[in-house]
Amino acid sequence: MKIVERHRYRDKRIFQTRTLTFEPYPMTDIELVVGSIASNLKPEMVTKKYRAENATNPMFGHCYHSSQALFYLMDTDVLEQRTAVDYHDCSHWWLVDITTDKVYDITVDQYYHVGQTPPYPGKKKPWYGWKQRPHQRTLDLMVLVLGDRLVGDTVQDLTDDENSSTI
Repeated sequence: MKIVERHRYRDKRIFQTRTLTFEPYPMTDIELVVGSIASNLKPEMVTKKYRAENATNPMFGHCYHSSQALFYLMDTDVLEQRTAVDYHDCSHWWLVDITTDKVYDITVDQYYHVGQTPPYPGKKKPWYGWKQRPHQRTLDLMVLVLGDRLVGDTVQDLTDDENSSTI
């Protein structure tokens, strides 16, 4: 069983926690999971500033949440997040198996679709955002991919008494 949590903060205190509990996928199923993530990407998951290009290039704008979802869905510690600036002057994200150097780039077709090449090799970088927590889009995508492997998706609102965790 695996647990992924995303805390929400107010005044540097946790006031809400979303918790996904699930049966992770073995590395032998990674290609299946990559395909499932790709087939579950939706235009509304893309940040608004990327939606116009996503309308004609369906993988554009999905690299971060799809890579983060794959990272959490797998039962392994050999996947490393990588990023590099691409021809758009945007950060592109993907994963690398550090034991084999195999690249797992769910949205690579966004480059080939417009005659560009992906910005490999890139560099290892922590997930962005507050405390490198998983994004809501990531968790929503994970729920779609997990199906019956999902054991629970809960949101807990914490009262001041319950909330002893601060930053």
